[in-house]
Amino acid sequence: MTILVNDGISKGGIKAMEEAGFEVRNVHVAQEQLQNYINEHKVNALLVRSATKVRKDIIDNCPTLKVIGRGGVGMDNIDVDYALKNGVEVINTPAAASGSVAELVFAHLFSGVRFLHDSNRNMPLEGDSRFKDLKKRYSAGKELRGKALGIIGFGKIGREVAKIALGCGMKVVASDSNSGKADIKLSFFDGQSVTLEIRTEPIEKLIKESDFISLHVPAQSGYLIGKDEISKMKDGVGIINAARGGVLHEVALLEAIESGKVSFAALDVFEGEPSPSVQVLMNESVSLSPHIGASTLEAQDRIGLELAEQIIKIFNKK
Repeated sequence: MTILVNDGISKGGIKAMEEAGFEVRNVHVAQEQLQNYINEHKVNALLVRSATKVRKDIIDNCPTLKVIGRGGVGMDNIDVDYALKNGVEVINTPAAASGSVAELVFAHLFSGVRFLHDSNRNMPLEGDSRFKDLKKRYSAGKELRGKALGIIGFGKIGREVAKIALGCGMKVVASDSNSGKADIKLSFFDGQSVTLEIRTEPIEKLIKESDFISLHVPAQSGYLIGKDEISKMKDGVGIINAARGGVLHEVALLEAIESGKVSFAALDVFEGEPSPSVQVLMNESVSLSPHIGASTLEAQDRIGLELAEQIIKIFNKK
């Protein structure tokens, strides 16, 4: 069996597949050349992240392809239903990177409430000449303890975000189209744990009650959060999007920042990705990262090994 790892996975995942007897081609093939490469090398499984698109043309024209694997949660770059209808299995790793994304959310959240994203821009430029001015500028920070964090999308990532929020002493307000409630288990270093039940609320209630709002939903056909939704939020709300570009209306967001309705925003994903809006990138009230939510060494190891285990299991059945 031949496996094409087109967007890269961990060495542990590659080793596991090679030890199971698979030929692993760990190379990146350009999108326009992918179909020919799969056919030329008789590729049986294609492993991707978010960069490579696996659409109907590849599924229709690559008869040796039996499995498509996505390292991560979102599957919007794969025509999943079409693949399944045509006998191609589709797998992903929904839990492997959840904790990594949640930690990035809080990295941005801590940064936003204490202005670290802007302070780190200006201290190297003016710290030696305007130290007292900068100190005054960044001295109106807020604490997270006691504040309400609204989590829109209460799947695996949303629940990991909730764990950190609860650990910080925050109130969690969750909204989800599926789950009515969820048991959130907080595990500690000494083996102790505590389980708390979180009941989901209508998104309208979440929007009105939250001091901060974090988005954890799949790609949408339109904006989930736009001008109308922002207008109903608390004054001074903070918004974090580590889900997908296009679920948050960036123009409306910038207008709300300008008016003071939104105190800060944090974006790991963008509407114009991989070429985000310059207006977004230059705004001093926006904390920025280049779509790295799942990009920790630990998460990459888990993703690679989980994909390898699923691939080995699938082909050992055939």
